[in-house]
Parts: sequence; C-alpha cells; structure tokens
Amino acid sequence: MDMQLNSTPVPASPPELVCRVVRMGSREIARLTGKHHGHVMRDIEVMLEQLGESPEGYIRFWIHPQNGQQYREYELDREHTECLIAGYSVPLRMKIIRRLRELEEGLSYLPHSFPEALRMAADMAEKNAELEHRVQEDARKVAFVDHYVESSGAKSLRETAKILNMPEKLMIETLLRDKVLFRLSGNLLPHALRQRDGLFTVKTGAAETGHTYVQTRVTGKGIQWIAERYASELMGG
Repeated sequence: MDMQLNSTPVPASPPELVCRVVRMGSREIARLTGKHHGHVMRDIEVMLEQLGESPEGYIRFWIHPQNGQQYREYELDREHTECLIAGYSVPLRMKIIRRLRELEEGLSYLPHSFPEALRMAADMAEKNAELEHRVQEDARKVAFVDHYVESSGAKSLRETAKILNMPEKLMIETLLRDKVLFRLSGNLLPHALRQRDGLFTVKTGAAETGHTYVQTRVTGKGIQWIAERYASELMGG
C-alpha cells in the first residue's frame, strides 16, 4: 500500500527580534533637571536600595574629554528612570518623559531604502560632529581655567565671573539655584558641603567704619569646579 506523505508545509521559524531598550544616563538626567550630578547619583542609589537591587548592574564610566580620566555614572532603563523621577516636580518629570520619547522614536525608526539609510547616516554624523565640537569647546574653556588656577589665589565672586567670562548676576543666580550658595542677612555664603570640599572660603573682617563684613571667596579649586560644571551653560568664548 502506498504511503501518503504529509505535504503540509512546516512554518518557518520567526525571525529573531532585536531588543531595543531606551536607556538614560545619570549625567543626562542631571542636565535635563538642572540637578547636580552627585545628587542624581545619590537619588539613584537610594532608589535601588529601596528596590533591593544592586547598583553594580547600572554602573558605567564616562571619560572626561579634558583630562582623560574615568568617572562613574549610572545608566537606567525606562522603567527605572520613570521610578526615579516619580519624586521630582511635574516640570522636571515632563522634561525626562519628553526626552525618553525622543529616544524611543530614534530607536523605532528604520530606513526603508538605501538612500534613506544614507541620509540617516549623514544626519547622525552631523549630530555627532556637533556634539564633538561642543565637547572640544568645553574642554578648551576648562583647559584655560586649569592654566589660570595654578598660580591663582582665592577670588571674589565678581572676579571669578570676570575670569570665567560669565555674566556675574547669572552666575550667582545659577549657584543659588543649585544650592551651591545661599543668602543670609544680605550676604552670599557657600553651603557647608561646598566649603568642606575646598571650593570656597569665607573671609570676615572689620571695615574702617567699624562695621564687620563677610565675603565669600572662590578658591582655585572652586573656579575650576564652576568652569567644569557650567562651561556650556555660562562661559563665553
């Protein structure tokens, strides 16, 4: 008896799916929210501790373009990023959400033709070149400060703004915003942590009129720190 062979075609295996995960680094979160990077790192560590997760799996290293040294930062997926910003203000959360959407749109879009792929590659190359130029420009500004502070003593806030080519009022407002400085009885004073870090000193004395005065001065280390932190935001050419 003839045997009938089953001619039903075997379905092909589904193509392998490429997992595309949106991630955001702690430095970018700090930039978008205006928070100090150290504070964002602390927030991430507290969150991971409360979640019972080890921070080691989220650590990556950023290379400083000026000195070539490696600095630790965290990289979070979307789920952990949203968990982190749950405690932030509504405007800050919206900034992060919009940035996450931009990252997702960049991952989800795929070219449909070879010319389109070439155009996408050209756009990416242009953006990378722009970013590289900005990094080099910031490194040049910070290098200037490195050269200056080697032989420089503590300076007043006005002198610091002049050295760094920053608008004095805007520089002070930015330092107040980030809680580097605070006002007390009409005086601008550094927070204790920044003073302990050696970024500022507080000079007191008596004027010829007999009135005492208090003046915050920026150390060479502090001038360098302000330049590195706010080069893109405040420093001129």
